[in-house]
Amino acid sequence: MKNQVLRIHPNDNVLVALKDLSKGAVIHFEGSDYLLTDDIGAKHKLFMQDMRPGDEVTMYGVLVGKIQCEVKKGSRMTTENTKHAAEPFAFRNNSYSWNAPDVQKFNQRTFKGYLRSNGEVGTANYWLFIPTVFCENRNLDIIKEALYNELGYAVGDKYKNFTHQLVESYRAGESIDEIDFTTSSSSPSQRMFENVDGIKFLNHNGGCGGTRQDANTLSKLLASYADHPNVAGVTVLSLGCQHLQVDDFIRDLQLRNPSFDKPLLIFEQQQTQSEEQLIKDSIKSTFLGLIEINKLVRTEAPLSKLCIGVKCGGSDGFSGISANPAVGHCADLLVALGGKVLLAEFPELCGVEQEMIDRSIDRPTAEKFIRLMTDYDKLAHQVGSGFYMNPSPGNIKDGLITDAIKSAGAARKAGLSPVVDVLDYTEPATKPGLSLVCTPGNDVEATTGKAASGATLILFTTGLGTPTGNPVCPTIKVATNSNLAKRMADIIDIDTGPVIEGEKTIAEMGEEIMEYCIKVASGEEIPKAVQLNQDDFIPWKRGVSL
Repeated sequence: MKNQVLRIHPNDNVLVALKDLSKGAVIHFEGSDYLLTDDIGAKHKLFMQDMRPGDEVTMYGVLVGKIQCEVKKGSRMTTENTKHAAEPFAFRNNSYSWNAPDVQKFNQRTFKGYLRSNGEVGTANYWLFIPTVFCENRNLDIIKEALYNELGYAVGDKYKNFTHQLVESYRAGESIDEIDFTTSSSSPSQRMFENVDGIKFLNHNGGCGGTRQDANTLSKLLASYADHPNVAGVTVLSLGCQHLQVDDFIRDLQLRNPSFDKPLLIFEQQQTQSEEQLIKDSIKSTFLGLIEINKLVRTEAPLSKLCIGVKCGGSDGFSGISANPAVGHCADLLVALGGKVLLAEFPELCGVEQEMIDRSIDRPTAEKFIRLMTDYDKLAHQVGSGFYMNPSPGNIKDGLITDAIKSAGAARKAGLSPVVDVLDYTEPATKPGLSLVCTPGNDVEATTGKAASGATLILFTTGLGTPTGNPVCPTIKVATNSNLAKRMADIIDIDTGPVIEGEKTIAEMGEEIMEYCIKVASGEEIPKAVQLNQDDFIPWKRGVSL
């Protein structure tokens, strides 16, 4: 490691500790000495000067907080001495220029994807089960168990074998303490359909009992998933009497894509002979559909056909230094190649709103962003909350003291390209370049919304470790530090720790991430979240979710 501390932006008045630093140590940095008045753990911040109540704290070159009490040079930033603060924002007709990265090594590259009739290209080939109402979740669970076990998509056999050993030892009166989990593991079953990457199920708790607005939003969300480039066929299960009617879903599907031509199977329980008949019919018809979509094969496609969503979760004090800027460089590469990038999590843009406004290509784009951010924040304040309450205890423990600090680091995963569009929840991305998508910061609600807007891959950065994924969009986990990458190797795909250690540059790491994305998009690499069937799906009910 070349340095013990880092100053992210020349205007910053705090330093980030790159390793654990002890009280009483003297840190030499850029011609100045800093006597540490506290133990400062890696990822945490120390003040570069004495500060008084009301003084502004700057990181990433922007206001991220205000001092609450006198602090000494070399002391640690805490929730007691620093509170969230952010600059006001407004459209100011600023002209933004961007120097695109050199993409010469990627110009002629392609990936092997699934070409759909509308010209979009999927990175996977899934069959999707959709319930129009929560009443059908149990039926989906039964169907899922049957299809997963017989067609080779189950991942839990090793746990079943482990449990079986526990049961047998207990029955035999033997000690279960000596059973070794590793000896009970088993190889995954062979898939019957080579070109079907998975059968996915969108269990949810909506469709009835809530507001009609929630049902309408859910309908648009489900339609977006049915139309997703990674989906080849759909089975819909309906009860019959719920708010979200099948006709509503079909209407939204046709509005989204008037030329929708994928296999669409619909079963309504209140119109069938019995629950058993419903389940058997849906399994049989889906099996026939799987035979058909298994005939589809991957073909070469330009990288401009990729749509990558960028997301962070379980963030730490290194997120804005290693993983997020490395993913941001990958995002800039894709934009320069004509592809699409989606940045969501509006509560985690609090504090960097002005940057996003200034990067917008025109006034309507900027004003839509301002309206969505303002309305969202007002809604939060109406119930006694606010964006400032976004950081979790885990975030704070690992150095993200204010929401503006978290946001300034989170925004770096979008790179530096202009903002070409702003999308409300479930609106599809249609323009090449960087689009902002209005979603909560909540990991699963954000990835759910990102896929709804068309992301065919998701780059998910994490400093603490987050076991989540998406049913239809392969999710790639990027660790901010090598300790996490080693400790949770079963869920992490890429380690950006070498950036912290000074072994690789942001650009080098970003190019490695792009190479991995190409392999995943081609089916040559399977991310851990996909291997583990981490198919998390939570519709946003448009209430206050941070």
